[in-house]
Amino acid sequence: MSLGLRKGRYGARMAESDADVVAAQRLRHRCFFGTEGRDADRFDAACDHVLIEDLASGELVACFRFLPLTGGCDISHSYSAQYYELSALERFGGKMVELGRFCIAPERRDPDILRVAWGAMTGYVDENNIEMLFGCSSFAGTDTAHYLDAFAWLKARHLGPKRWLPRVKAPQVFRFAARLRRKPDMRRAMAAMPPLLRTYLMMGGWVSDHAVVDAQMGTLHVFTGVEIGQIPDARKRALRAVAG
Repeated sequence: MSLGLRKGRYGARMAESDADVVAAQRLRHRCFFGTEGRDADRFDAACDHVLIEDLASGELVACFRFLPLTGGCDISHSYSAQYYELSALERFGGKMVELGRFCIAPERRDPDILRVAWGAMTGYVDENNIEMLFGCSSFAGTDTAHYLDAFAWLKARHLGPKRWLPRVKAPQVFRFAARLRRKPDMRRAMAAMPPLLRTYLMMGGWVSDHAVVDAQMGTLHVFTGVEIGQIPDARKRALRAVAG
């Protein structure tokens, strides 16, 4: 897959060597665990890795990976399938891709990094005729009390369609759709929503009815799906303008 996106001071490209993948693994470890090291797993070898760099310095400022699947019949091989029972999605007939290990260097606060990332994602989806983008969207920490408005908002507005909805598989989960009875405060909900998930939702994305408590990563995460055909036309045009 070809990718050479440049916007402003940042550029996105596909990893071209083992050294590129190692650089991504090192950034992931620093972002996820706050220390030097390598965050690596068995999925890395099967994935296409995207690097976002500062064009002036060459510094790696963000990264993520794609795991391409021919369709729902392959979804049991995804990273997400470790945590969610995804048999309902086995009936999805179109090409799918799992987006994972998304991270931005913690010292970077430039919103253009996320814009370039979404431009790269859009280019990949279009070039590969992807019909569903999915993954795990993570909240920092495992204390659900910090995110009650966010989860209540997800319950009220963004639960996945019943025909695709993941079922519980992980040993520790927060069943927010069943447990929460509060009316969400939209301002607090959006403030607590991770930026990546917020963008998914603006594209018409949907989430599972429960969050997984991931003690190893120190996060809460929800399964997130975006059916490409359901993205609003105006949002598609905006994303493709960034993708070039």
